[in-house]
Amino acid sequence: MVHDAVTYDDVHVDFTEEEWALLNPSQKCLYRDVMLDTYRNLTATGYIWDDHNMEEHCQTSKRHRR
Repeated sequence: MVHDAVTYDDVHVDFTEEEWALLNPSQKCLYRDVMLDTYRNLTATGYIWDDHNMEEHCQTSKRHRR
């Protein structure tokens, strides 16, 4: 059985600013936690991040400070 590789783009949800504004603080926190877990899981499988530190992005993104 052959499995295709999973990429970050396969699992990432990208909200528009308008969509992000509709989320309550607990939903934003849940999103951050899920995306950090996704980052860690992909990293554990050997996924190579092209040009940035995704964990830092998830923790400091302006979206997550709103």
